[in-house]
Formats: sequence, structure tokens, C-alpha cells
Amino acid sequence: MLKGKLKLPAPDKVRRVFPDRLGSLVAGFEEKDNEIEAVEFELDSGEELEPIQPGELGFHRKSDDGDEAKAYDDNGQIIRQRPNRDTVTPVSVLKSISDEEKRSDLEYELSQREINLEKLQRIASTGIPDGGGLRATAWKLLLGYLPSSHDLWDKQLKENRQKYANLKKDLLRNPSEQMWKEYEELSSTKRNEENDVDGPLKRRQISHEDHPLSLGKASLWSQYFQHTEIVEQIDRDLQRTHPDLPFFSGESSFSCKNREAMKSIFLLFAKLNPEIRYVQGMNEVLAPIYYVFSTDSDKQNAANVEADSFSCFVRILGDSVDHFCQQFDNSSSGILATLSRLSDLLEVNDEQLWRHLEFTTKVKPQFYAFRWITLLLTQEFKFESILRIWDTLLSNPFGVQDMLLRICCAMLLCVKSKLLSGDFVANLKLLQHYPDDVNLEYLLQVAKDISPDTSYYCLSL
Repeated sequence: MLKGKLKLPAPDKVRRVFPDRLGSLVAGFEEKDNEIEAVEFELDSGEELEPIQPGELGFHRKSDDGDEAKAYDDNGQIIRQRPNRDTVTPVSVLKSISDEEKRSDLEYELSQREINLEKLQRIASTGIPDGGGLRATAWKLLLGYLPSSHDLWDKQLKENRQKYANLKKDLLRNPSEQMWKEYEELSSTKRNEENDVDGPLKRRQISHEDHPLSLGKASLWSQYFQHTEIVEQIDRDLQRTHPDLPFFSGESSFSCKNREAMKSIFLLFAKLNPEIRYVQGMNEVLAPIYYVFSTDSDKQNAANVEADSFSCFVRILGDSVDHFCQQFDNSSSGILATLSRLSDLLEVNDEQLWRHLEFTTKVKPQFYAFRWITLLLTQEFKFESILRIWDTLLSNPFGVQDMLLRICCAMLLCVKSKLLSGDFVANLKLLQHYPDDVNLEYLLQVAKDISPDTSYYCLSL
């Protein structure tokens, strides 16, 4: 058992925890007199992460002889099942009591007119009980999407949802639909003048930018066709997003509706962020957010899952957006610098393990932690565990990336004995397919024991 506190190295610069409003990533539009103006931009081809095949990391539900089978309702949502009272152990009794205490504490805190965010962070970091919409509301507060003042919630939600609707209406419209709308907006008087029955009929003039074959940067059709490749990539990724969960997979009307909504989120994000566009793997980051918000017990919130998910997706990427931009790989905020920080963290916390990985077996963080960090651990654990991990990630007052590095380091410490006895092949396989028998609560506690003090490292054993 680790004792004392582990220290994180000082980052190169202090970074904001979450971007404000819809997120500073939402570039390319300005609000003027309640109208949204799109800014011209040039689209470059997106970068892709290494493809990961469905089921490669053991996400599929086990068969009847396994111990991880889950029950699902008609909408593909996980059903909370009562424990078998005949087989309840003292540990399960204690866990049940703990969950009820946390549920009571969360319900009380979320009912206050002014939310104490520090208290909410402390409660949520220990895990948010399923059901009742607690996780959905807590995540929105932790991400800064909802203000701490309960009285402002309705106003804030209404404004953000309307902004999303306006963005979607203006930027995701088919060019032919947009041109037809412009034509319909012409005054009836002007149309009558152009089509005087006493004279020759006049055809509507089509500008060069309006023509479907136009290659101009300002052409709506040119921009529309440039997104065809992105749409195809998004469709492929959404088809293999958690194939073991009926909520995302299959051809039911419910799962198809969910995938269409997620596709709209990615397309809008790509249009607003042309330098980033859509990057393979973003589907894994959006999935927990969309699932949690969609399963909110509040019907109005569940009905607005797409708008709320978009805003929170932008906010959570705000802490790690440079990891998705290849041109920033070598910058102080790029993925290589983050991987180096993880290596430094491990060196100070366990030099023996660090030397074994770095020099003896030469298993560098780039070989395993690239996916851990960019996808926020969404492909290393089962879906229920991902939600639990994100409770802790989002509850960290120092930001997602701070806690993410601590969890990654804890993941290495929790399999230390296996790593010290393994060679390059064995260790690489272990870290690329992280074992699911590690006690998750213990792992998260090890991560929490790593102090956010950025002045120095120190580990007392």
C-alpha cells in the first residue's frame, strides 16, 4: 500500500481546466445581432489514430458462464439489478450502504440553490451512483456547462441549446436547401417583377459559387463535398463504437438515432474547427457523455441530449485538443510532451520500474500510453468502469489531464510485479491490453494519492 504523497512535475504552463461557453474550440463563427456568421476556412485532411478493431480490448459481454453478463432494456440501456439477497456478502452490504449515502449526499447537494462545487467534487470523485440522473447533472456541473447557481440552470440550458440549434441550422444545411431558402426569402413583389406575365420569363441567375462544380473556397458546394470523406470516416467509427452495447450498435431505430445524433455533433465540430476536423477516436470520447446524458431521468434533458453532449464534448476536449493536432506534437502542449511528463512522473514515483521499462525492456510510453491519453482511457476498461473513472477525472479541481496522468501512472504501479518479470513482448502486450482483474477502486485511490503539488516529486513507501 502506498503511503505519503506522490508529486506531479510542474507543467510548462498553467492551462485552463475547461473552456468557457460552448468552448474556445468552437471557432469560425461570430454572433452578431443574434445571427451566426460562418467564417470562410480551408479544410485540410484529418489525422487518424491507429485503427482499433471492435472487441480487441475485451469489451464484448462475456457469455453465460462468465461473471460480467449485463441486462439491457429495449433501448439498450444498462439495467440496475438488485443484488441477490441470498448471496449478499458483508462487502456488498457495505457497498450498498456507501452507495445510498453517496446518493443521499448528492441529491441533497444538487437540490441546493447554490451548488458547493468543492463538495460536489469530493463526493463525485468517489463514484456517482447509477440512476436518477445524478451523474448527468453532476458531470454538467463539473464541466462548467451548468452554473453553480441553481436558479440560472433553465436560462443557461435554454440559451446553449438554442445556440446549438442555430449552428446546426446554419452550418449543416445542404447547399441546395440553403439556396432554395434564399430564393423563398425574396419578396413576392420582386419575384413578380422578374417573372412578369406580360414579358419573357426570366430564369434565376446562378453565381459561380452556387454551382455544384465550383472549386472555389467560398463555394458552399465545394465545402459540402469536402466533408464527404469525413462523413464516411465518422460512419465507420460509429459502427464500431462499443459493439457490445445495444445502445450504440445494431440496426434498431434507437441505436440508429443515437449514431445520427453523434454524427451531427462531429460534423458540426469539424466545420467549426477546420484545423482539427474529425479525428478517429473522438467517437470513443463522446460515447460516455452521450450515453450518460441520454439516460437522464429528466425527460426534457434527455430530449436535448445532442445539444448538451456537443457543448460538453467541446469542453472536455479543451483540456487536450493539442493531442489531436499533429502539427503540435513537438510543442509543450502536444502529445509527446504529455508522454514525457508521464515518464518523468513514473521515474520519480518508482525509479526501479521506470528503469526496467525505459532501458531494460525499452517499452516507451509512446507504445502504450498514446491511446490511454488521447482517448481518455475509454478503450482500456469496460464501459461501466469508464463511467466510474470519468467521475474521478471530471472531479479533479486541477483539470482532466492532471488526473489522467496520475491514473496512467497508477496503472503502471498496480501491475509492477508483472512488468518487472516481463520482457519487451510481454510488457507491451500487458499494457496494450490492460488486465481487467485490477481492483479499480484501489487503482483510483493510488492515483488520488499522487499529489497535485507541482513543485516537486516525493514518494514515501
